[in-house]
Amino acid sequence: MTILVTGATGQVGRLVVRGLVGAGADVRALTRDPAAATGVPDGVKLLAGDLSRPDSIRDALAGVERMYLFPVTETASEVVALAKEAGVRRIVVLSSAAAADGSDTTFHLPVERAVEESGLEWTHVRPGEFMANKIHLWGPSVRERRVVRHPGPDDVWLPVHEQDIADVAVTALLEDGRVGAAHVLHGPEPISLREQVGAIAAAIGEEVRMERNTREEARAEYIAQGGFAAEAADLLLGFTDYEGNPLDPAEDSGEGGFDLSAFGLLPSLNDAIGRPGRTFAEWARDHADDFR
Repeated sequence: MTILVTGATGQVGRLVVRGLVGAGADVRALTRDPAAATGVPDGVKLLAGDLSRPDSIRDALAGVERMYLFPVTETASEVVALAKEAGVRRIVVLSSAAAADGSDTTFHLPVERAVEESGLEWTHVRPGEFMANKIHLWGPSVRERRVVRHPGPDDVWLPVHEQDIADVAVTALLEDGRVGAAHVLHGPEPISLREQVGAIAAAIGEEVRMERNTREEARAEYIAQGGFAAEAADLLLGFTDYEGNPLDPAEDSGEGGFDLSAFGLLPSLNDAIGRPGRTFAEWARDHADDFR
């Protein structure tokens, strides 16, 4: 069985590739720039292709039976049609928990619908907050000044390890019991930003300060930092909703977090693959070098 992994050098896709190789699957890894790819396991066929240009992936699809699909909304229907034409029988979509709660109707949800409407076997993997976001948001300030600044240091959520997301995707690609399932994934423990900083400090063996700033200061700092931090600043700090509509951040003071009980019983790794998810402390140890 041949499996195509798109977005194969991304933070989840690269782990999906490794998991499939470890299980003995025949894997093709699709990336826009194979020459820049690093850490690809031996035996993986590395192919050039860009999901934003569907014709560029046509050759990569030949002989593929199952596919891990990174979400590119604009071309999802065309990509899925090409996959079906090539003989792909199952697609596992990297989606988002935001597609489950109604806050995302224009990015991940259209990709899910394109796959469902194709008539192919499908599974949606819907992670919530990635633990790995903290590398992009906090990495520079921790490395340079051993400090994290945020307006809501006691805000609490359940971030998920990227390896757990990949494990669910691998299981859905290889096993038959998850066809037609949409797995919402959260981490195993409610944890505040202050506690996350403490876990990173423990992992690197040095003190990391947690300082409160205002939302406006945080926004300016993220924008100056660039990259993911700049792109996500308005969403993460409450200036816009998931789809970019303006919000009033004053409605959420960022003081003391919020009541998780309002969300009811949230799905976990146990619901998806029958084991607990990795903790933030484990993630911090896995990524200690990213903060040193």
